Amino acid sequence: MSNPQQLRYSKEHEWLSGAEDGVSTVGITEHAANALGDVVFVQLPEVGVTVTAGETCGELESTKSVSDLYSPVTGEITEVNEDVVNDPSLVNSAPFEGGWLFKVRVTEEPSDLLSADEYTAETAG
Repeated sequence: MSNPQQLRYSKEHEWLSGAEDGVSTVGITEHAANALGDVVFVQLPEVGVTVTAGETCGELESTKSVSDLYSPVTGEITEVNEDVVNDPSLVNSAPFEGGWLFKVRVTEEPSDLLSADEYTAETAG
């Protein structure tokens, strides 16, 4: 399992892309997708809503359990991935590509986001 180097990661297993025009993309990591099992339902925050770093902003339901989705940053939701809502299995099959979850206009970024190497070390145990 490899975590893309250009992304940053939260301890709650979300990834965050670099900002383009102040907007970053958020998804869950391959590690989290594998731990969840087959994702069958995704509840994402609504466009226009403000999310807060480290707080719940949605849910992922799998054949094993329901897991909270946390925002890795504070900001306003600018887009949600309707493809994932319609086909939740994308979270498992392409967590870093087509399985992204939402885009957020970042207003505050916590200092505890991890690099790919730090996240890999964190999840290796």
